[in-house]
Amino acid sequence: MGNITICNAQVVLPDRILHGDVLIKEGKIAGVVPANASSFREDAPIYNAGGNYLLPGFIDIHSDAVEKEIQPRPNTLFPMDFAFYELEKKLAASGITTMYHSLSLGVGLSLRGDDLLVRLVDVISGYRPKRSMIRHRIHLRYEISHLSGLPLVKQLILSGNVDYLSYMNHSPGQGQYRKPGSFEAYVMKNQGVDRDEVREIVAKLLERQRQIDWNGLRELAELAARRNIPLASHDDDSADKIDEALALGMSVSEFPLNLDTAKYAKQRNMHVCVGSPNIVRGGSHDNNMRAMDAIAAGAADILCSDYYPSSLLLAVFKIAEEGYPLYQAVNMASLNPAIALKTDRQFGSIEPGKSADLTVVELIDGYPFVRRTWVEGKVVYEADFFHSSS
Repeated sequence: MGNITICNAQVVLPDRILHGDVLIKEGKIAGVVPANASSFREDAPIYNAGGNYLLPGFIDIHSDAVEKEIQPRPNTLFPMDFAFYELEKKLAASGITTMYHSLSLGVGLSLRGDDLLVRLVDVISGYRPKRSMIRHRIHLRYEISHLSGLPLVKQLILSGNVDYLSYMNHSPGQGQYRKPGSFEAYVMKNQGVDRDEVREIVAKLLERQRQIDWNGLRELAELAARRNIPLASHDDDSADKIDEALALGMSVSEFPLNLDTAKYAKQRNMHVCVGSPNIVRGGSHDNNMRAMDAIAAGAADILCSDYYPSSLLLAVFKIAEEGYPLYQAVNMASLNPAIALKTDRQFGSIEPGKSADLTVVELIDGYPFVRRTWVEGKVVYEADFFHSSS
């Protein structure tokens, strides 16, 4: 790995923005100094950032974009390796340098069968040591009513292929589908089934709900904790759900459905993750909590892309437009997720000793464009622009 000095940048540090230079040596950040005060420019090639922002690479802890890339429409599957390669390009172009691909087990909707999940885990884990553009991790999302899936989750954890684990409950009448008829409407819209078919799906789900193996879930959570795998809850809708999550050893609450629940999670020292599409669109597509309301209340500290990776960068700048310091908004997509997932000693901020996962961002008419992305000091994406005369 060569050395390089990134000069003339608005360097977004964890607690401020510095007009400065950053030295990269052997894939790590070796120094950060004010602009024009650098004593190390002669030691390495120079990349002039042109006064643009230099951000730490984003760490996206929840995104099922890979599932959408493989199956963009119901019953339309693309080859997994092709879809994965194409998604990786988009991630680097969005400033995402570590992706926790969110793979669902047991939901029974979309690309979420056990065999497909195992194949996708194999694709991702097999690809990592070959020629990755970004850092790939696996976030296993386990639907707790998928009773036969417990042994597979345990197997995947023991194989070392799980980096983050969350428990979900997408059953009718609670959580995301607490409103009568909302689950049925979602399934009919996304899966193209009729009312008779959806009634059968609901009946089976409700039966499985009555058979959830809570002892098995506790044992699985304990195994994950022993393997140093962070655990998360999903779509919490009450203080009771937060207490239940804490009893299982969970440290992250993903997408709490209302502000009171988000506040309670923070009071109990959980990390609270909200989605960047919610920020960009100005609200939840399911009429749940507005992410900006949680941020304003101090009840959210992590931003993820959920299902739309390119929304993450824009959401960060939209938070800043609301009057929050840009470094605070950037931390929500970089340092705070690294802290939550226990990787902040190596990743998540522009500080000496950490991996040189960086991205240069230029604002054009107020819109953020990624100009260059480095992972471990290597350029994995670069873009320039031209002005068309026709």
